[in-house]
Amino acid sequence: MGQIGVFVFGSCLMLTISVCIGIALHAGEKALDVMSAPVQAPRAPAARKNVRQRVHAELEYALGQGAAGVTAIVMRDGRQLLRMDVGDIAPDAQMPVASASKWMTAALVMSVVDEGRLSLDAPISHYLPAFTGPAATTTLRELLAQTSGEGSLLDMVDIRQDPRLTLAESATQIAQRPLHDPPGAVFRYGGPGFQVAGAAVEAVTHKRWAELFDERIARPLGMTHTYWEHLPSHGVPRGQTSNPLLQGGVVTTAGDYMRFLTMLANHGSVDGRRILSAHAVDVMETAQTIGKPKAWLPRGARGRPKEYALGNWCEAWTARHACTLVSSPGALGTFPWLDRQHGLYGIFFTRERLTRVSESFIKARAAIIEAYASGP
Repeated sequence: MGQIGVFVFGSCLMLTISVCIGIALHAGEKALDVMSAPVQAPRAPAARKNVRQRVHAELEYALGQGAAGVTAIVMRDGRQLLRMDVGDIAPDAQMPVASASKWMTAALVMSVVDEGRLSLDAPISHYLPAFTGPAATTTLRELLAQTSGEGSLLDMVDIRQDPRLTLAESATQIAQRPLHDPPGAVFRYGGPGFQVAGAAVEAVTHKRWAELFDERIARPLGMTHTYWEHLPSHGVPRGQTSNPLLQGGVVTTAGDYMRFLTMLANHGSVDGRRILSAHAVDVMETAQTIGKPKAWLPRGARGRPKEYALGNWCEAWTARHACTLVSSPGALGTFPWLDRQHGLYGIFFTRERLTRVSESFIKARAAIIEAYASGP
């Protein structure tokens, strides 16, 4: 399930794409069951006395499930509260993060929306004339919320594309496909809509996606070890694809991802430098799928469904649909999260199937929130 169990291709070194997809779907089903587990009520400061032991125990359990190593980082207000590197993992390990990429894609799109060059609610045909008929009315909001009607992960449309295409050519191929649903009507996870959003960004800025990401997000935040890929790469040199997989192609480090989360946690700015407007961050963290049918959703989400915002999962929300706990897990195991209620944010950074490690990460996160909810 998208943030939960989408792209295992980077870790399926010897497997066929079809086998990898089967693993991904199974990963989504199990991981979403775990995401449904409630966070315990805070009992700090007593809980803080043994939070390191509790988190360490969960990370050790993850190692027993197959992870070679795990980094866990927790921060508040730009200050590190906890860091653990357990097992065989370098402090600056650089790994693909699969669906944790979606959060970064949404952020770059919103930077262009902030400028007024894109609108979340204008028909996509305003920017990409190849979209005609019913698809012409699709909006950026629907693309980022995965309600665009363009199908789900099961179709593997963007994954099968040649990484040597441009994003404009990628979007044109997508425009030629019939819609599965009317735009905005139904949630289907993992479709090719993020490629279309990226093509719109390139169309109005006249810059390549990777160049713009470096200019607007990576360099200002000091993310010096982050780049975009298309998986599989088909021999394209590292970081040089013109058709990056925007829903799952980021390669980064735990430290770089935490710089990105610090910006979001601070409502779009870091050290006095604004990356996104506070309004853009609020919109990114507003549930978009409440009341919409979930036509493709792993079984684990059906008993206690989660909602989707823009590029991230909404695990808890207010009556006005403002998300109070958001996350963007990827099927390769990386699990970034942000708890608005308590001002906490963090990451579990690894390379192992999410289905094997997610239970430990959810329990570790619950222990962290319990320990630090009451203050520094």
